[in-house]
Amino acid sequence: MAMEWAWLIPVFSFAAAPLIVIFGRFLPGKGSILAILAIAAGFIFFWLVLGSFLGADPATAADAGTKGCLISEDTGALTCSYERSWFHAGDLELTWGILVDPLTLAMLGLVTFVALMVQIYSLGYMKGDPKFGWYYAVHALFAASMLTLVLVDNFLLLYVAWELVGVCSYLLIGFWHERPSAREAAKKAFIVTRIGDVGLLIGILLLWREVDSFSMSAAFDAARTGAMSTGIATTAALLIFLGAMGKSAQVPFHVWLPDAMEGPTPVSALIHAATMVVAGVFLVARAFPIFVASGDALLVVAIVGLVTALMAATIALVATDLKRILAYSTISHLGLMMLSLGAFGYTAAIFHLLAHGFAKSLLFLGAGSVLHSTEKQDIREMGGLRRVMPLTAIVFSLGALSLGGIPILAGFWSKDEILIAVNDHRTPVFIVLALVTALLSALYMARAMMVPFFGVLRREHEGVHDAPWAMAWPMVLLGILAAGFGLLSFNWPGSYAGVGSFLFFGEKEGFHFVWWLGILSAILAMGAFWFAYLVYMKRSINLDGARNRFQVVLKVVENKYYFDEAYQWVVDRVVLVFSGFIALFDRVVINDVLVMVPSNAVRRLGIILRLHVTGKVYNYALAMVIGTVGLAIFWWLRSV
Repeated sequence: MAMEWAWLIPVFSFAAAPLIVIFGRFLPGKGSILAILAIAAGFIFFWLVLGSFLGADPATAADAGTKGCLISEDTGALTCSYERSWFHAGDLELTWGILVDPLTLAMLGLVTFVALMVQIYSLGYMKGDPKFGWYYAVHALFAASMLTLVLVDNFLLLYVAWELVGVCSYLLIGFWHERPSAREAAKKAFIVTRIGDVGLLIGILLLWREVDSFSMSAAFDAARTGAMSTGIATTAALLIFLGAMGKSAQVPFHVWLPDAMEGPTPVSALIHAATMVVAGVFLVARAFPIFVASGDALLVVAIVGLVTALMAATIALVATDLKRILAYSTISHLGLMMLSLGAFGYTAAIFHLLAHGFAKSLLFLGAGSVLHSTEKQDIREMGGLRRVMPLTAIVFSLGALSLGGIPILAGFWSKDEILIAVNDHRTPVFIVLALVTALLSALYMARAMMVPFFGVLRREHEGVHDAPWAMAWPMVLLGILAAGFGLLSFNWPGSYAGVGSFLFFGEKEGFHFVWWLGILSAILAMGAFWFAYLVYMKRSINLDGARNRFQVVLKVVENKYYFDEAYQWVVDRVVLVFSGFIALFDRVVINDVLVMVPSNAVRRLGIILRLHVTGKVYNYALAMVIGTVGLAIFWWLRSV
């Protein structure tokens, strides 16, 4: 069965990375072709694995007729697992293996396709860069690490892949490390995400202590059957979520993601669409049985997701850097995915993860095309670019309209599923604020689309050219998916009854549409785009009065709610002060008293004791005579 060979999907890229580093200068395109061929092979194998999975008969699998496959009692879906013994540590046997289920397949398809598109696009975008080969080597390692993360069947290997993803993001965000801003951004991303990773590691160790295994299946079975107490399940779930918050940039760990724009734009497309930031959402979905067993943890997930989505949407609405608008958009949509998971909307969250991944990678590649041609990122310095960059304008607009929730594009259907889950399982406050977030999402997407591409073309941009074909084709293919991927949500003739019949938790759920909610979200989205048209194109609405009236609020939002300043204050006033006290204590007490006092005493005693060691024979002879006389006197006194 092809499913048994799914482990080869990341291996191709893992093998390509060191080969490019060692032999890159001798290879075509400095090794870029090797990286592209490796991820293309992974994409081809994904289709083979998907075909094998869809061809497996669930009834036969349930009767153990299909090797390694069964109907999962946790998710209700067909799950195929293949493992091998790794090593023994005392009585503990550690294994390595892969887990193939609908969630795995969804992520494999997203990662391989987006990584392939980004790597092809990079041929044009990164052309002439002196570190061209190194870029593709790290790119291959990044994709391989994420593919491993979604395939593994135990928490220990997941953590290894999790950290590899973090290392690769550090290398790519700081790719142009000669820039101080890039170095600082890379360090910030690495340090902030490590805080969450500590929680994840503790959660994994807690699960191991509870079930005596790193196996995901063992942990999920214990949570489902009640062998794992509710308290342990809640604690483990919250610790796992802490790791997910760091990777998926949830408040208050969101501060690293906007600064990650210092890396090459294709890197941003990969990080925001298919690798680093979606790893957190994937982790919560993968460990969903533990979250469900807890119950309370899902409420925390929903609250954090809603706060993140709302706050990031407001910041995106006032940001002026095109890439940072998209970065805050990513944070907001990741918040919506977390909100969906917290509202038991497992299918909706992953479906939106996929739809968002295609649209957001398209938007970043479109932004990269603009930056590549104009060398500008501030949307206030743009306008009318559709006249000189028509292809980029069309595909960027497709991505913006999709994520803005305009029917009938993919983002509308996936976001609608999230709203249905929130409406069904959470209080009215959640659905009201989720609709507000959807409105803001449409507003900032309309602004990001209209200001750079429509309006009057600036004179300095009259000679700007559109993207070369190496950059254009990936955008076109992603644009097709951004527009049409939502069709997978529908019921179609045959056994396919919508995405909920393939990707689900518990039991299958066919496509359904809540009319009042769908119509309301469509009205909000189209109204937002119409409002943006009146503001930024027709200029018939002036926002200066509103800006003056809400100047204080606007200042807070423009300064990103002062999270960075708060962190800097904590570092300056708490961390550095406490560190200074520890350093003083170490120097004065530990070093000067506990270390130096005994050592000085021993040194002085040694000086005193060595005074008799003169090296002169007559001194030693005198000492022997005195000793002999002394012993004789002592003997005489005893005998008297």
